[in-house]
Amino acid sequence: MEFQGKTVLITGASRGIGEHAARLFAQSGAKVALMARSADRIGAICDEIGADTIAITGDVGVWADVDRAIQTCVQAFGKLDILINNAGVIEPISPLLTADPEGWGTAIDINLKGVFYGMRAAAPVMVAAGGGTIITISSGAAHNPLEGWSHYCSSKAGAAMLTRNADLELRGQGLRIMGLSPGTVATQMQREIKASGLNPVAQLEWEDHIPPDWPARCLMWMAGPAGDDLCGQEVSLRDEDIRKKVGLI
Repeated sequence: MEFQGKTVLITGASRGIGEHAARLFAQSGAKVALMARSADRIGAICDEIGADTIAITGDVGVWADVDRAIQTCVQAFGKLDILINNAGVIEPISPLLTADPEGWGTAIDINLKGVFYGMRAAAPVMVAAGGGTIITISSGAAHNPLEGWSHYCSSKAGAAMLTRNADLELRGQGLRIMGLSPGTVATQMQREIKASGLNPVAQLEWEDHIPPDWPARCLMWMAGPAGDDLCGQEVSLRDEDIRKKVGLI
């Protein structure tokens, strides 16, 4: 029960990495708040996990929703030790020349502004408590351009720099802030990418992707003592040495 007595809030917890992380943290003794737009789904996951979980319906692209989620978590559990900024979208995949401006902006709202909102709402709570951990899901797309992904690459690059900036400002106040780049993961997002057919990632087969419990297990490893040495860094799950440390090989 490595996380006994700890409280975790996970965004985008209705499926994929977020859902698997919620289940694993709960199994390790943590109290877990699941945030997502799909109320029925996160409610069902909480029912399956059992006690010491709460479902918080909201959109990470809306500041009021994120602020309310953090406050709801603190009211329910008394504190917030760990925030996992996991929520993200890949749609609308499109060449830049035909990209929908509204959809492009929505991706920025969720993938970048949503990360800022999480940090902005959680950091004061954590600083007041003397410490905390914030982990943001990054991507290789933060560092490499890909056809049809101008929105995703730009938002992930921004979130990666935001993580470094937050670490610069807040490490001295007891916060551990870092990123996880999981590689390609067998989730619904990969089905959307496959359907687009627009770049090399879309050409990968399903068996080329890692299972979603791998990044979830890595998140737990980073949230534990290993995180002391990872502040400001982006951990890559493509790195075999990292996989060995997490116990995935």
